[in-house]
Amino acid sequence: MNFITTGERILITLWVGGLWSIGYIAAPTLFAMLDDRRLAGELAGQMFHIINYLGLTCGGVLVIGLLWRKLTRWQLWVIILMLVIVGCSEFLIQPMMQHLKASGLVEGSQQARDFGRLHGVAATLYMINSLLGLVLAVFGMPRKEARMFAEL
Repeated sequence: MNFITTGERILITLWVGGLWSIGYIAAPTLFAMLDDRRLAGELAGQMFHIINYLGLTCGGVLVIGLLWRKLTRWQLWVIILMLVIVGCSEFLIQPMMQHLKASGLVEGSQQARDFGRLHGVAATLYMINSLLGLVLAVFGMPRKEARMFAEL
């Protein structure tokens, strides 16, 4: 196994593992354990912000590496799609949600309904990214490495 492939595997593991850990373990735990839902939301939001920037960094390095090697494997397109999703979440949806929160969310108000819709869109995009990352981690391994692990 060469260094570039090992580096790619580490970046994919870091990004995708972070997505799954934060989105499906840490954030739900915050809401289950903290009585203050606003605080839980703020903490979860900060973790999502961090994982978005980690994803932009890891994904950017992966794309550069694949392009440098002049590869146009399907993994490149999955990573690009994941980066687009992260960009939309971080730079479009999250600022809109922050604006709505800053305007004051009153239960039953139009702002609260808009926030709920945006939250649903963000959650759906996060789930899509998590699944794309899982596909990348499971099926993105070169055939030689896949055979090596299958023999274990």
